[in-house]
Amino acid sequence: MNTLALTFLGTASAYPTPSRCVSCTALSHDEGIWLFDCGEGAQVQLMKSPLKPGKISKIFITHLHGDHSFGLPGLLCTVSQNSLRTEPLEIYGPVGLRHFVCTNLALSRADVCFDFIVHELETIPEQQPLDAEEWPLQVPSSVPFHPCEREGRLIRPDDNLIWHLYSDPKLTVKAVWVKHRVPSFTFVVQESPKSGKLDASKLKAMGVPPGPLYAKLKAGQAISLENGQMVSPSEVVGPSIPGRTVVVSGDSCDSSELNKVARGATVLVHEATLENSLWEQCVQNGHSTPEMTATLAKELDVKMLVITHVSQRYKTRAAELKEGDRSVQILLDEALEILPADKVILAEDFAVYTVPQQPPGGSASNMT
Repeated sequence: MNTLALTFLGTASAYPTPSRCVSCTALSHDEGIWLFDCGEGAQVQLMKSPLKPGKISKIFITHLHGDHSFGLPGLLCTVSQNSLRTEPLEIYGPVGLRHFVCTNLALSRADVCFDFIVHELETIPEQQPLDAEEWPLQVPSSVPFHPCEREGRLIRPDDNLIWHLYSDPKLTVKAVWVKHRVPSFTFVVQESPKSGKLDASKLKAMGVPPGPLYAKLKAGQAISLENGQMVSPSEVVGPSIPGRTVVVSGDSCDSSELNKVARGATVLVHEATLENSLWEQCVQNGHSTPEMTATLAKELDVKMLVITHVSQRYKTRAAELKEGDRSVQILLDEALEILPADKVILAEDFAVYTVPQQPPGGSASNMT
């Protein structure tokens, strides 16, 4: 797998603005596109981007606040317009997600023309809202299945409170819970290590012909030559290349659970909604400041932090500031008090971050 890139389709918190859409991040890889969150207007952002909605194979919803989920029913209808897919689209998110999606589709009689599956992550008591007793969450869904819906899984955490969502030979996806006002998760995408480079000159000198024997050595198998000589992979294959780790967090005022699964991550996408001086208001609403987010990234030793989920009070860096206006540059500057300039960037809508193959020496030049 060579391609691994993040496209930031929405970087605002709460509601869309003329310059920012709400939360939606696309991860492009060799097999297609995965979306992380799908706030209002996500389908419009997709249309404005080079990304093809029909290439979306999985959608991960961190939590059910509207700025992370209200765009999902509409996006499914948009994808359905020109869909030739043969495999179902899989959607992952907290328990309650299926009720939200299927109620919307049923009431609107949405004609989704492809199969889809909703997998729900079982929540734990620590995630319940403070007002759960006065305003209970009715999360189990009795909504009938959509005609194109296939039954999904209820994904429970393991003993270490890690949710195991998906795995194939190239990528695995796990989740941990983070503290917010409603159940919220962070998703961790781990790429499998790649085998090292074959020493073709050495193999030629040994008399090993190119072809199936090369493939066996690359796959970690020893081979036997016609003269009886055994050749082990360690003799002719270089060191393996570590897989990349992409972490996309939901809203959170405490993401310490990431210590279990995200240390040394290649890139961490995390909110920093309000500046440090508004810490009390920020945490009360279940969000993080730049100091909190940058400190987390430093503790995790991530290679790159991408700040997103920006409050509407901050204008883009390109905007002409009027009296009383505040620039988003404030958030970046506060993060830079903790992290060096080559370890943190601030996302803007439609920016693309190419996840480097090797841990970077540190450069924001991967963002375009």
